[in-house]
Amino acid sequence: MLRAGVLLLFAGTVAAGESYCFRVYLKDKGVTDASLLTPETFLSKESLDRRVRRMVDVSLSDVPIAPSHVETLVAAGVRPVTQSKWMATVVVESDDSLAVDRLKVLPVVDSVQFVWKGADRLTGSDCPPDTTPLDPTKEKTSQDYGYAQTQIEMLNGIKLHELGKRGQGMRIAVIDAGFLNVDRISMFESLHLLGTHNVVFPGGNVYCEDDHGTKVLSCLAANQPGRMVGTAPDASYLLIKSEDTRSEYPIEEDFWAAALEYADSMGIDIVSSSLGYYVFDTNDTLYHACDLDGKTAFISQVARMAEEKGILLFVSAGNEGNHEWGKITFPADVPGLLTVGAINEGRRRSSFSSTGFTADYRVKPDIVALGTGATVVDASGDISRSNGTSFSTPIVAGLGACLWQALSWLSNREIMALIRQTASQADHPDAEQGYGIPDMYKAYQKELNAAVQ
Repeated sequence: MLRAGVLLLFAGTVAAGESYCFRVYLKDKGVTDASLLTPETFLSKESLDRRVRRMVDVSLSDVPIAPSHVETLVAAGVRPVTQSKWMATVVVESDDSLAVDRLKVLPVVDSVQFVWKGADRLTGSDCPPDTTPLDPTKEKTSQDYGYAQTQIEMLNGIKLHELGKRGQGMRIAVIDAGFLNVDRISMFESLHLLGTHNVVFPGGNVYCEDDHGTKVLSCLAANQPGRMVGTAPDASYLLIKSEDTRSEYPIEEDFWAAALEYADSMGIDIVSSSLGYYVFDTNDTLYHACDLDGKTAFISQVARMAEEKGILLFVSAGNEGNHEWGKITFPADVPGLLTVGAINEGRRRSSFSSTGFTADYRVKPDIVALGTGATVVDASGDISRSNGTSFSTPIVAGLGACLWQALSWLSNREIMALIRQTASQADHPDAEQGYGIPDMYKAYQKELNAAVQ
């Protein structure tokens, strides 16, 4: 769908103060097999180590696009914004919508796609520093897990923690819209931070603009017994901002691709992403339900690559269950990842939780977790309740990290299969809850028993 040709929606118009972004599909990346002789020049030691552990070969898809190809595009009067080495694409920006005509005749270019229109794309790329710690009232419960007890018990995850499997040694990337005040909130004082990365505003602060990622991260990494403990409190975290909340254009898919590739290059084991797309701010770039085949949407193609790299990817099903679209969003349609829907404490589907099946009749969502009244930490540092598959996803992802820590010899695909096979309705999956509610301790026992036999 996205690669069907060049969109000329704005051809012939040059609005004052506006600029345009285009996704350029290259005919090739301008690299050769010789590049594979020095993988340490484009992948970190941690990334190479993960490939060895997961028996994943370094391939030409891992090699960045040749600078000469990017220079050829720049010579056509455009500015590079972001790129995807996996997809051999470069997003470029120009104040002239007619730049598309110059791009599409270049010898290195296969096709061009419009992905963004607006003004001041980089405005708001940072926020003023504030080092004042946020220390809200530290209300406690009588339970070690505090207000998060229910959402972890529901997945039988406490038993994994009691075995000492709390995510130690696992590297998790959270790809989201922003992590407002995470650097100031006492709940994250013990956060094992690998680093941060801002794809939307290169070099910008991820700790401002939006607290969606703050809430998501708390489901994973909060660690204050009696108040709130996340599902993987001892894991290490990479925080990546890929969402531009000011508008919704296809460039969001390119930002997400860049975020996922960065996570891969940093040796991440698990990605938790509570972002999904199906409609944009122009009627010419709409997706349709028939595209939910796991291979049509640009973002879904990128997600498929992550699985091949050995990454265990958890994505939210979407919150369209009681809206016209109704279905899961992209990239939740990809077979090689775990799509997470939402349920309430009564273990029934949350009315907002997006449903399956996919266009090619596969089961989606894969699994579900608490998403109605999930316990989170907000930007003020207070514990609150929030609704959304955005929160059921990291709840499961954290315990997925603990399970993989305990069963380190398994591949990402084997962990996914194990989680599905031991969920509450594995024998009769449906379009609302998929294979059902995961039982992480049961999954652990099943694999141990199989190993003994």
